[in-house]
Amino acid sequence: MISGLVQILLFQSLGELVSKFLLPTLPGPVIGLVLLVLWLVLRKGINPDLAMVADGFSQYLGLLFVPAAVGVVLFLPQLQANALAIISALVGSVILTIASSAFIARLLSKRESHE
Repeated sequence: MISGLVQILLFQSLGELVSKFLLPTLPGPVIGLVLLVLWLVLRKGINPDLAMVADGFSQYLGLLFVPAAVGVVLFLPQLQANALAIISALVGSVILTIASSAFIARLLSKRESHE
């Protein structure tokens, strides 16, 4: 179990270093997660210690949303005042995401049919 936790912390630390010195626009934990996934793909598997720690974390993943919910309640007056702008941004981003995904899927399907 300690080995799995050390692996997760090692890759998070590597991600933080890469974020600090090479890619400051990306968060360190995201970079660390990508590095961990790449490492696991190269190894072609997950060792049991890492799987046990990951399963333990995923059981309590819902607790990580509690601070975000508290933040929403804390800023409720600001959210209500800007509700139209927030809803417009959310709907617009969903529409753009679906449209761009459909466009890319169509391009890829045409490319596969020609090959």
